[in-house]
Amino acid sequence: MDALLSGLDLLARLDVLVALLIGSVGGVIIGAIPGVGPAVAIAILLPATFALDPLVGLTMLLGIYGSSMFGGALPAILINTPGTAVNALTTYDGHPMTQKGQALRALGLAYGASFVGGLISIVALILFAPLLARIAPMFGSREIFLAALLGIALVIIAHRGQTFAAGMLAAFGIFLQTVGLEPVKYTQRYTFGQEWLASGIDLIVVVLGLFALSQAFLLLTDPESAPKTQPIKGNMLRAMGEVLRHKRVAAVGAGSGTVMGMIPGVGEFTAQFLSYTYAQRSSKDPEAFGKGSPEGLIASESANNAVPAAAMIPLLALGIPGEALTAMMLSVFYVHNVIPGPGLFQNQLDFVYALYIAMIALNIVVVVFVLFSSNLIMRIIRIPTRFLGVMILTLSFVGVYSLRNSITDCMMAAGFGILGLVLKRQNLPIVPIVLGMVLGGIMETKLRSAMARVDTPLDFVNRPIAAILALAILALIALHVWGVIREHRNREPEFSHDHDVHDSQTR
Repeated sequence: MDALLSGLDLLARLDVLVALLIGSVGGVIIGAIPGVGPAVAIAILLPATFALDPLVGLTMLLGIYGSSMFGGALPAILINTPGTAVNALTTYDGHPMTQKGQALRALGLAYGASFVGGLISIVALILFAPLLARIAPMFGSREIFLAALLGIALVIIAHRGQTFAAGMLAAFGIFLQTVGLEPVKYTQRYTFGQEWLASGIDLIVVVLGLFALSQAFLLLTDPESAPKTQPIKGNMLRAMGEVLRHKRVAAVGAGSGTVMGMIPGVGEFTAQFLSYTYAQRSSKDPEAFGKGSPEGLIASESANNAVPAAAMIPLLALGIPGEALTAMMLSVFYVHNVIPGPGLFQNQLDFVYALYIAMIALNIVVVVFVLFSSNLIMRIIRIPTRFLGVMILTLSFVGVYSLRNSITDCMMAAGFGILGLVLKRQNLPIVPIVLGMVLGGIMETKLRSAMARVDTPLDFVNRPIAAILALAILALIALHVWGVIREHRNREPEFSHDHDVHDSQTR
């Protein structure tokens, strides 16, 4: 209870409250603009947060992360264009409701479900925090190394159909992290005599290039567009209240989002799929799904908004980010010498509680904001994409230059921006590169530390948690290999049948 009261005291500061307001309101607006999204916004703001108090900076970033999905539902429902990638499933039932003249109802259901999902996941995490504080000290160097390795394996396998590409990009990220001075003996690695590589490749430069600059290049090279929207009329609060008629669907969606968010590399898409599938199978009207089902909309939005709070669990407890946005937030911790992991729950539990209370507050602020401002946000959606591209490009280069006042960093960011554009054009994932850089650094440091106390390979897994993590990695790889083999076997009869049909037709 003392830690909770201390957390409230930390949150009551004026600078934290201003950051909370800016993050939550700004996140809704950013999420509502197709083509921007929270990753771009966080990447641009990241250099600025380094000069702020860690709680202020993280509150602002968490506000953008959590509230962007509220905003992303608006264009998904009204113009069939998801504001953020995770709102894609919202278009399945949200836009058909708009076509039926139920736009207000659809928005109310989306906002209400997002609020319920976010609130349930945060309350669950606050109750779960004492248990984490007891488990976290059991993680030594080898356990954290194996947990990071498990995180990379999960990220790679989560990209079904692109596993090889995701693996190669994650390996590329690990390689980028090794460039520069080696952390123990300070010998140069992969610098090839170039002084500008001696300090390594900065994570923020890579993040700004891959996410922000690549998106700016994409907006500038694509045909210009400015979506048209119609004003919304009616009582939004009453529309949001309809979520209470579908409490079971909202609760299951929030539960799946919470569980999936805690697993590195899984995230919103898996949570949405599980929640949506359950809602459809348990519905009295499954045929309505994809045609304007309120249950489908609630299942999607409650699941995706439950993930942000849950994704902070591996970050705070183990110092291991589960996806790109929490990887960016990890850099804010490190800049201020606040080290996530077991010590954080032991020594700074009030700081952890302050973050969770801030997430509850941002959900409340966002709901109040969207109640009265949906029509105002719709005007922002109409911003031409070329203008957005120029703004993102300018802000990104300002952010990169402000890091070290280096033109070299700007050139490197531009190079990574072109790489990101190529990856996006080829529909290849960007996230494995960033997580490879972050988790690769953690793995190298913890492996070096663990090897001082390990004589044989079996010594590495001679403790319960280490053994469980090692078995989980092996089981995950085995299941994935078996799934690939089974898919290949199922394809062979289809191919043989098609080949036989083609032969008979040619005869």
